[in-house]
Amino acid sequence: MVEARRPDDRSRLAFVDALKALAFQLIVLHHLAFYGPMSDHAYPLAPVLMTWLSQDARMAVQAFLVIAGFLAARSIAPNGALLSNEPFVLMQQRYLKLVTPFLAAVVIGIVCAAIARELMVHDSIPGPPTLPQILAHALLLQGILGYDGLSAGVWYVAIDFQLFTLLVAILWLARGVSQRGAATAAIGASLVASLALSSLYHFNRDADWDDWGVYFFGSYGLGVAGYWATNGRRPLVWLLPLVAAVIAALLLDYRPRIAVALLVALALSLARMLGFLESWPQSRVLAYLGRISYSVFLIHFPICLLISGTFSRFAGSDAWINLTGMLFAWLASIAAGALFYHWVESPAQRFFRGASSASGVRQMP
Repeated sequence: MVEARRPDDRSRLAFVDALKALAFQLIVLHHLAFYGPMSDHAYPLAPVLMTWLSQDARMAVQAFLVIAGFLAARSIAPNGALLSNEPFVLMQQRYLKLVTPFLAAVVIGIVCAAIARELMVHDSIPGPPTLPQILAHALLLQGILGYDGLSAGVWYVAIDFQLFTLLVAILWLARGVSQRGAATAAIGASLVASLALSSLYHFNRDADWDDWGVYFFGSYGLGVAGYWATNGRRPLVWLLPLVAAVIAALLLDYRPRIAVALLVALALSLARMLGFLESWPQSRVLAYLGRISYSVFLIHFPICLLISGTFSRFAGSDAWINLTGMLFAWLASIAAGALFYHWVESPAQRFFRGASSASGVRQMP
């Protein structure tokens, strides 16, 4: 792992970093292929690949949902019962961790979109923002309130916070019902499983719910359940019913995104069962890419807009030049994400860790 002796890296998981590194590469390439205009001109060179990237690569976001659930269980309730006595502090910490770099990326996105509008005319460019729209983004309510996103993928940040809040609320409810550790964990697991199954069998089958966390809780819950199932000596006793329930949901209504979520959850569970979750693969590159994945996720679309606008203005419609532009935008997104991580996300994390330590509040990873 990169810089393994750094304090903030001691709890990093090599296998998780590798999955995140792969998933965000696919998300960046998906947006490049889906939004154009460079992909429109480069399409004849690789039509099958461009079609797959624009339509199917977006399912890589399921990896982020499952991983988020897996890591949330690991940090706030590793044995099934909520560790913290302050659920609202947990929610506040999660909100600040997500929204601080998110708002910085939104500001950058607004500037880049304004520049892109001067370079080209394309429906992928967000319109000029309004104050209510910006406030809705700051509160992570843009989807619920019906505002267009100021960048591609901003919906995920709001959903992540909703999912974490749902999990904390469920586990806090379980603690209120029972004060005993084992019973609290069992009640919490039952409630999480019930909401996850409700999502898989009902909410996730209705696109009208896709601005709400319950639509995605099936995938998130698979990550939570995968972590808890591998706590004991007989993980298959818990994993097999989980797999059966998801397969039944897929037979009822096949959704490739849920199949991907199941595969990711099983991969994480297997990695933990076999003991290589923390140690494999031994790759400094993948470890680093995993660490900066959130920053790349936030900043890549504004960077791609700038490069798309530049190539649209000066490169014309040549297929090979536009394909080169796509590759350049991909690499530039990673570079910009690295800079954003070191200048924005990482300093913000250090600040909030310091503030939490000074106030005596335990900072959750």
